[in-house]
Amino acid sequence: MKKLFFCLILFSGLIFKANSQGSVEPLDLRTAVEIALENNLTLKRSELNQLTNEATLLQNQGSRLPSLSTGASTGYRWGRSINPVTNLFETQRIGNVNVSASSNATLFAGMRVNNSINQAQANLQSGLYNIEATKNSITLNIINLFINVIFNREQVKIAQNQLETTREQLERTSKLVDAGSLPLSDKLDLQAQNATNELEVINAKNSLRISKLQLAQAMQVPFTEEFDVVEPELEVNEALMASETPSAIYNTAVEVMPEIKAAEKNVESAEYGEKVARGAFLPSLGVGANLFSNYVDRAAPGMEPASFSSQIENNLSQSVNLQLSIPIFSQFNNKASLQRARVQRQIAEVAELEAKNQLRQDIESAYNSALAAEQSYQASQKRVQSLEESFRIAQQRFDLGAINSVDFQVAQNNFYNAQADLLNAKYTYIFRVKVLDFYLGNPINLN
Repeated sequence: MKKLFFCLILFSGLIFKANSQGSVEPLDLRTAVEIALENNLTLKRSELNQLTNEATLLQNQGSRLPSLSTGASTGYRWGRSINPVTNLFETQRIGNVNVSASSNATLFAGMRVNNSINQAQANLQSGLYNIEATKNSITLNIINLFINVIFNREQVKIAQNQLETTREQLERTSKLVDAGSLPLSDKLDLQAQNATNELEVINAKNSLRISKLQLAQAMQVPFTEEFDVVEPELEVNEALMASETPSAIYNTAVEVMPEIKAAEKNVESAEYGEKVARGAFLPSLGVGANLFSNYVDRAAPGMEPASFSSQIENNLSQSVNLQLSIPIFSQFNNKASLQRARVQRQIAEVAELEAKNQLRQDIESAYNSALAAEQSYQASQKRVQSLEESFRIAQQRFDLGAINSVDFQVAQNNFYNAQADLLNAKYTYIFRVKVLDFYLGNPINLN
């Protein structure tokens, strides 16, 4: 599946920057996701680990190629030693220069070279899928926190509207009490309600601030009072709920979710690891080649030493050899390595099954949550419609003096609580369904 944040079709881009007065422009969701991906240290660690996987693959691929090394040495010998020129024992100082080159190549090693390369490639692909899964997890978390900020902002508006309504009624009631048309208790009841509504506004603002703080911390940016987000157009439509069953969603998700692909690649890697361990029981065959030459500063009696270049040329020797190694008894090292490799393969298979079971459970939970949110949203809509009309009538009756302030407060609280419940159900429903879309491999679009 393509990287999730590239598939986000969200809003026109507002960038996170400070202007000349020091204020901060609000963030849209795309920018928030990009900043979170850029700053997340877990993601950076995964990307650095991927460099290690690349180095391992490069090293294993190099095992197919011959090695080549050269060297040189120089020194002096004193006392009785063989003169390389005369092949006679002499007691004198002899200076010498030795040059050499060697090359070795593996012709057959029980397919361990090829299998180790395949294993490294599987690990590299698994790492890529793990990085993608990490990005998906970060993106979903940012989206959830972003929506939470929007939700709490709406809660503040509801609380402020409720406070404004109470203040208007308190002002009107105070005049009627002063005129002797209403008892003092009505004014006191509304004063208590006004204080309660003021506290609810404070609590709503605190919840909004905390939700902004949580989003900023998830993005790993410093939190300031100016930190804010752009509110998208989040509307519920009739076709929002996914029509697929949980099993159908799972069948699609198991083919596209990167965490499943990573688990499958881990099993493949472990299988190649078992083949590498099994190859240690087979003979290995290699070929080697060597070049050697030397120079000495002594010559036969009565002669001058030949020049350096001529001695190097004349003393040049070459050798080629085949090396065959047949394992007979390795003190159970090969057997133990094979057993560990088999256990590692079984562990990888269990991890793959766990990943698929976890995905299935997550989808089932997400589907049930989305279904419950849909039902809650529909019920909340009906409840708000009924209580809105009830509150309108109660307000008219209160203005006419047909009901007291207590009955009016009950109608008012019921209506505003229903609005808050509807708002909560709306955002919960939208996010739950978008999560199901995500499991289906669809881009998350909150427009």
